[in-house]
Amino acid sequence: MPILFENVSHIYSEGTPFRYSALSNVNLDITEGKITAIVGETGSGKSTLVQHLNALLLPTSGKVTVLDRTIISGEKPKDLKGLRRNVGLVFQFPEYQLFEETILKDVEFGPKNFGFEDSEKKAKEALKMVGIEESLFEKSPLELSGGQKRRVAIAGILAMNPKVIVLDEPTAGLDPSGSKSMMNLFYDLNKKYNKTIIIVTHDMEQVFAYCDEVVVMSQGQIKLKTDVKSFFKDSSLCKSFGILAPHLIRLKDSLIEKGFKIDEEVDSIESLVKIVSRQVKK
Repeated sequence: MPILFENVSHIYSEGTPFRYSALSNVNLDITEGKITAIVGETGSGKSTLVQHLNALLLPTSGKVTVLDRTIISGEKPKDLKGLRRNVGLVFQFPEYQLFEETILKDVEFGPKNFGFEDSEKKAKEALKMVGIEESLFEKSPLELSGGQKRRVAIAGILAMNPKVIVLDEPTAGLDPSGSKSMMNLFYDLNKKYNKTIIIVTHDMEQVFAYCDEVVVMSQGQIKLKTDVKSFFKDSSLCKSFGILAPHLIRLKDSLIEKGFKIDEEVDSIESLVKIVSRQVKK
């Protein structure tokens, strides 16, 4: 069951002086069962792209195929409830998703809306998965810190157990420990439960450590789709797109410039230190 964009364009405020083309003739095949990063400068169209995956936005032209449903420009989408049950989207700003009186009710809303009999149980399990303590369940979402709001918004999606999880800057506002914990959760959901994970991010360290494939966007177009290993083979490809490569890649390049022989397969600081140490001793 593919995830395909075929000649997709999206124009905001068509027919007005504020007309803006956010996507232009996008063709993209997102691999199911992988963790795919969508990267690019601010305003490149990343958020607009992913909002087409559960029909929050509809294509101005072209068509989008998600799992077993096709959304065609100019046609009213069918079975949106089923699509949104299987494709969960976490917004960049969690406040957009939080509206109930309590945290528990907020996370329970999705499962209850889709007719799950054990909606409260699923909500509690999801909240525990993202690290929200039970003592907070009856608090208002508006009383939470920015990082806690993001965790609750993510829990609201996880509680519905979707096949595809779309995350727009999911670790913004979290401290380094919280970011690592959240990324480990997404990684486990992918590897243990075969969830397709799509992450919009500016954090190349996370892309390097957790993702399988990377899509580069610029000015509403797809500039590149490749596997993460190829993308970070050296820093030159990142530089060509104005992207700062991960620390490890920049360090490897620097050492190679100084005459060290560094194997392409080196993917951790520990292994890099061992190689450099051996060469220094020689």
